[in-house]
Amino acid sequence: MKTRIPVLAVAALAMVGIAGCSPTSAPPAGEETSEEAPEETTPTEEEPAEEPAEGDVALMVSPTDLGDVVVDADGMTVYMFDNDTKGGDTSACTGQCLEQWPPVITTSEMPTGTGVTGELGTIETPEGELQVTLNGWPLYLWHLDEAPGDVTGQAVGGIWWVLDPSGEPIRDEMESSGFGY
Repeated sequence: MKTRIPVLAVAALAMVGIAGCSPTSAPPAGEETSEEAPEETTPTEEEPAEEPAEGDVALMVSPTDLGDVVVDADGMTVYMFDNDTKGGDTSACTGQCLEQWPPVITTSEMPTGTGVTGELGTIETPEGELQVTLNGWPLYLWHLDEAPGDVTGQAVGGIWWVLDPSGEPIRDEMESSGFGY
């Protein structure tokens, strides 16, 4: 008999909790409702924090050995390619180049940027995907960057460069891996 009372009490509390979560539940007759403002809550799984849409690339600015540079949502440094045409509608990086320099892809025609002051846009890849651009430069990742903040693609081949927040290439040559196109 002793175990029945706690089980019934837990069941009763669960029912009250479920009823209290229902958006259409009204207080029982005769009970007053509180006029207090609801407390601020932190986002939960039911109410996630506002994040970019799936596939949307949120660029941001991160400090590196080269100063503040533009990075992707994962903190990986993005690069521009001198062989591209600024403001063009295609990328000059094709074939094996794309294996080493994958494009920054989004599903949104309007990618977002925090701290990025240059103009963001997109171009269409030959596969029909949207490649992110900054000030008209198509953006790429370097396959040898292993961690956020790495800038090992800087000056590769003398034609790959990180970008500052305004979208201008930082053309400081530093010891690079020497790989590239």
